[in-house]
Amino acid sequence: MMVQTKIEQLLTDALSPEFLQVDNESGQHNVAPGSESHFRVVIATDQFQGQRLIQRHQRVNRVLADVLSHDIHALALHTYTDEEWQLKQNKLPVSPDCLGGSAKV
Repeated sequence: MMVQTKIEQLLTDALSPEFLQVDNESGQHNVAPGSESHFRVVIATDQFQGQRLIQRHQRVNRVLADVLSHDIHALALHTYTDEEWQLKQNKLPVSPDCLGGSAKV
């Protein structure tokens, strides 16, 4: 199973999000073509209600623990309650450009 699909399935099963978008951003980084190592997750769920940002990130990290330990090099998290997501008018955050790494592929 593709890493992106695993992430989507795990988060959907555990957090029942109103909104979930998982983007493979590996192509924006200094990795081999076709890599699945850098991801951005935008998730909105009422299960984050009353939680601070760090608690939300910790929760996502627990859900993705196995994938994080084996498959993912970088994970950008954008976590919202359903109400916060509506206030953002469903606008996706933009990832910064990669500054490069020391290795060239």
